[in-house]
Amino acid sequence: MGCPVSCPFSPPLISLHMRILLYGINYAPELTGVGKYSGEMAEWLATQDHDVRVITAPPYYPAWKVSSEYNGWKHTHEFVNGVEVFRCPLWVKERPSSIERLLHLFSFAISSFLLVLKQITWKPDVVLVIEPALFCVPAALLAANLSGAYTWLHIQDLEVDAAFEMQALPKADFIKRFAFSIERWLMQRFDRVSSISPQMITRCLQKGVCKDQLVFFPNWVDCNSVYPISEPNEFRAGLGIREQETVVLYSGNMGGKQGLDMLLDVADALPSIHFVLCGDGTARQRLQDEAQDMRLRNVHFLPLQPLEQLNVLLNMADIHALVQRDATADLVMPSKLTGMLASGRPIIATARPGTAIADVFQSANCGYLVTPEDPQAFVAALEEMTASPEAAKQYGRNGRQYVYTHLDRNQVLRSLNQELKKLVLGDQPVPAAIRNS
Repeated sequence: MGCPVSCPFSPPLISLHMRILLYGINYAPELTGVGKYSGEMAEWLATQDHDVRVITAPPYYPAWKVSSEYNGWKHTHEFVNGVEVFRCPLWVKERPSSIERLLHLFSFAISSFLLVLKQITWKPDVVLVIEPALFCVPAALLAANLSGAYTWLHIQDLEVDAAFEMQALPKADFIKRFAFSIERWLMQRFDRVSSISPQMITRCLQKGVCKDQLVFFPNWVDCNSVYPISEPNEFRAGLGIREQETVVLYSGNMGGKQGLDMLLDVADALPSIHFVLCGDGTARQRLQDEAQDMRLRNVHFLPLQPLEQLNVLLNMADIHALVQRDATADLVMPSKLTGMLASGRPIIATARPGTAIADVFQSANCGYLVTPEDPQAFVAALEEMTASPEAAKQYGRNGRQYVYTHLDRNQVLRSLNQELKKLVLGDQPVPAAIRNS
């Protein structure tokens, strides 16, 4: 079945000034995951002559600790790069249990509820909710209904499915039926529902979202900020790795969904190859302890790097490792993939045929797919790739061309802007400011 999505290359629409309220728990200056994309999206929309307000939490991800520059216990208000940002308190705990994660999400939904309702006096044209967290949806729908705004749900993670697959919630049938029925009811209340992969769009269809409501809205990369470079790499020098030695890089969140323990087994089997794990998350300390216990001298850890160092970091790799557990294959689309492709380096990914990652690899011809959670398969792929350096370089070039053609930031966000305009204008070219007056 083909992907039921709106066409991303519709004709340009007339200029339209909109008030856009973006509501979600993660936002810039978070450097990875949902927050990075929400921040870039809001700031880009602000450059298109829209008024953009954001209701979010203080930055805490992926360290699961509120940044020292922010207060996690009170409401704050700031203007950042043309965007008005309201931050609401939330409860955060390092290494939270499954129940504690739910309490964390719920705390933000509660602290932001009244602030969202206050936005009815601002009269937004569109209320755009970022999932996670689904707990935010009731307030957003109520505010939109009271103000006459259109509603848009953008799904970065299918969090209810993931919660059951990762055993964060009990798999009792009545609990699953109740959770999915609530999710279905909420999703069907939106004028538009978007997600980041065709497989996740299909899941939305299966949950009862109408085909006409669905929009394919992938994550993107700024190809002018991430690109191949060839000069000696400062990160290699800092770790004492020679330029001629092979580096396999994993950069991103270190949590339960990734299954990064497998890379330690691969490193143990290939001591002549260096493995660099860069980032933060609930599993980082455990991984460091395991690497030390295994006496893996070829495994190096780096902290999460600032955005201005991202391109140098990604160019440290000879080969990128895209690792995730089998259970979450089509419930999330790893945001780190776009940067890997843009860096012009080959990738070895753990994914099965038919998944979103596999589809990208088939289209881009950018590296090898191996069976998830199978260290021996990863070792075999890595040995084959290092034995054919020219073929590996071609995979990298292919990936760069693919992301430049399909996932460049300006192209993707222009498509979003057009979809927002079509939503607000409908069949009548009446400015939304007049409709809401």
